[in-house]
Amino acid sequence: MSQIKAAFRGWTIPGPVPPGALGNGPELSPGETLDSISGHFRIFQLEKGHRFSTDDVLTAWYGTTCCPRAQDALDLGSGLGTVGMIAAWRLPHVRFVTVEAQEESVRLARKSARWNGLDDRYIIRCGDFRDESTLAADEAFDLVLGSPPYFPIGSGVLGDHPQKVACRFEVRGTIADYCSAASRHLRPGGLFVCVFPIHPIEQETRVKDGAAAAGLTVIRSRPIALREGERPLLSLFAMMRAADLPQSLRGSGWLESVLTIRTQEGAVHPEYSVVKLAFGFPP
Repeated sequence: MSQIKAAFRGWTIPGPVPPGALGNGPELSPGETLDSISGHFRIFQLEKGHRFSTDDVLTAWYGTTCCPRAQDALDLGSGLGTVGMIAAWRLPHVRFVTVEAQEESVRLARKSARWNGLDDRYIIRCGDFRDESTLAADEAFDLVLGSPPYFPIGSGVLGDHPQKVACRFEVRGTIADYCSAASRHLRPGGLFVCVFPIHPIEQETRVKDGAAAAGLTVIRSRPIALREGERPLLSLFAMMRAADLPQSLRGSGWLESVLTIRTQEGAVHPEYSVVKLAFGFPP
């Protein structure tokens, strides 16, 4: 049986102790790592494949902060499961459905779900969320999450691993496709939360155009600066169907203050330290 750590560098680890931490979960395979994401939750990743990022954890944090009353949630293009599993850690009574097209990522996500004891409320589907057979037309969710790829095919170097390519480039859908799928599967009054670049300005325009085409309104957004004093490169977006909002809110939403990840000296910014605590990660 594994020994359970109650603390890490002076930080008391919160949350449930999953089966894997008790020695009852899947084992590491060659070429994999098992890494912390929330409290005692862990995630399986390939050493040389796609690895989870700050973008993923912020999406989960923002989505669960903006929609704490969700009863069920959908994670589009879920990859390794980082966004969905952090959200599941923060929303312990919520049922999740996740959709991912890469079989290797689905395999790893299923291992992580078992390790974290989520099998009874965490459904992982292997497929393209644009395919009507993957999600039934009548499936609806209070919260939809997405950490989409940022770049069109041909706009940069693809990378050295096929798993990385689909996570960075729009192999299976653009931000507009994510908005369209979210709009189709939102329950009345539901929320879609995603992360996307806002620099160059054409990227932010793509988000707004995709939302408008899908009948969504950005009701609030939070720019992200990777270092203190630098221009925000990313933003978190929270959207609702325009039809679910009063006329006065169907235009531009509330622009929140910039969330800074690191100080000018390279240390974790004090605000981001507190944000990390909120999703069970050491500050």
